Amino acid sequence: QVQLVESGGGLVQAGGSLRLSCAASGSISGLNTMGWYRQAPGKQRESVAHITSLGSTNYAESVKGRFTISRDNAKNTVYLQMNGLKVEDTAVYYCKFTSPRSRDYWGQGTQVTVSS
Repeated sequence: QVQLVESGGGLVQAGGSLRLSCAASGSISGLNTMGWYRQAPGKQRESVAHITSLGSTNYAESVKGRFTISRDNAKNTVYLQMNGLKVEDTAVYYCKFTSPRSRDYWGQGTQVTVSS
């Protein structure tokens, strides 16, 4: 089992920045992937960015150049630095951990609200 605890959400004006964190604990070993997803009201959950334990990253087109994902393997923590936030970035952001056997674990979500 893997437990995920997210933090860092909040309310920010358009153009501002926020940094999300997600700390994983439990059965963590081997190659894995951690990522961020988001879900806005009335919309499906979508992938934002993810990073493997070897440091390979992938971003949604909508956030490229504005968001940066990183991780500290010693702390089993993934971060999402969000700059140049837009109103359309408003959503609940979820952290996901994918184990070496492709089992997914989700965090509880953290609200990000961007005001105009």
